[in-house]
Amino acid sequence: MDEITPADGVEGCLIWCGGNHYVFRVYNPDYSFVDYELFHCDLNVVIKDKTASFYRGISVDRLDHSPETLGIKDERTNSTTC
Repeated sequence: MDEITPADGVEGCLIWCGGNHYVFRVYNPDYSFVDYELFHCDLNVVIKDKTASFYRGISVDRLDHSPETLGIKDERTNSTTC
């Protein structure tokens, strides 16, 4: 039988593994980790990452790294935007 532990309140990272495959990675105090396959169909998520930004586009809306992280410049001012 599986070992079952409540996940409510656990902090981890959503890791993209390529294609449409993601895992939820939970780090232990010794920096080891467990990658959990995602089976939950409507999981609530709070983003706690200052380098994350939403982009609204013509063909796709996406969540990606911030413009500063990606080196995206504002063409109007030639400076990095956020």
